[in-house]
Amino acid sequence: MSPVGDQHSPRIQTPEALADDDLDRSLRPRRLEDFIGQDAVKEQLAVSIRAAVSRSEALDHVLLAGPPGLGKTSLAQIVAAELDVAFVPTAGPALERKGDVAAYLTALEPRSVFFVDEIHRLPRALEETFYPAMEDGCLPITVGQGAGARVVTLELPPFTLIGATTRTGLLSTPLRDRFGIQHRLEHYSAADLARIVLRSARLLEVAIEGSGAHAIAERSRGTPRVANRLLKRVRDYAEVLAGGVITGSVAAAALDLLEVDHEGLDRLDREILRAICEKFGGGPVGLSTLAVAVGEEQDTIEDVYEPYLLQRGLIERTPRGRAATKRAFSHLGLEPPGASLTLI
Repeated sequence: MSPVGDQHSPRIQTPEALADDDLDRSLRPRRLEDFIGQDAVKEQLAVSIRAAVSRSEALDHVLLAGPPGLGKTSLAQIVAAELDVAFVPTAGPALERKGDVAAYLTALEPRSVFFVDEIHRLPRALEETFYPAMEDGCLPITVGQGAGARVVTLELPPFTLIGATTRTGLLSTPLRDRFGIQHRLEHYSAADLARIVLRSARLLEVAIEGSGAHAIAERSRGTPRVANRLLKRVRDYAEVLAGGVITGSVAAAALDLLEVDHEGLDRLDREILRAICEKFGGGPVGLSTLAVAVGEEQDTIEDVYEPYLLQRGLIERTPRGRAATKRAFSHLGLEPPGASLTLI
């Protein structure tokens, strides 16, 4: 692990949270062939990796974009494993000073993978530190202060920077353009998620039927992280109330108890829809107003909840804010505004 670790979010974790973190790590695929879904991205990465290995060169810098939970960190770890090089992780908010960046870059082994999660949250002043490192393999350092200051250029070993982001639009153009390989991960199909659930159940030694895996997959928002989280909660339900075997009906009952509906919407998803539909007449409503109405952060709504609601056609973005679609009203069992009016 990196020396910086999780300094950007210091918190005390409960034993349960730590156990879940360990389980999440144990479920990550280790090789490209074990990574389910994202076939086009895998094929393109496989070619780039084989080319870099055959030339004994560092892989070009890689930008992985997409909503949370789709496997960006797993793919970065897999790239390092396929290249058979060191994997050095950190996160954008953890890099606060140029010295932090210099400490990482100068300690890298040749051809290492340097992974920066949430790279869009990298302080803008530090982006320029990466430009010469990514492009020329060097790091200018200012020594001294005032009139006596001088610039010393450090030579860096060849390395691969892999940046992960949920907000590509927040990256500056000069930084984004320095990534020679750019991929966007999309939400997974129910079939791929069912395969992921079956694989995770096997690793967790959970008895599950195909119908149970599909029931979980269909309510997992197209996201492997959500699928694995729901699998662990359904496992608990099955062990306590259903003899330990996850069937389709057991999974459905467990997910109903967890308030995850047939569209994969949880309680906060429905609160967002209900706020737009009932409090604001279907919208449009500004994101900041919506965040206050449901008691959640704007970034969380925009990054975690909104992409899936947009994908399912339940809300739409307009120049004046977010608006609910007819599907949203139907999902909540409500009538759209004006639906009950009859023409005379």
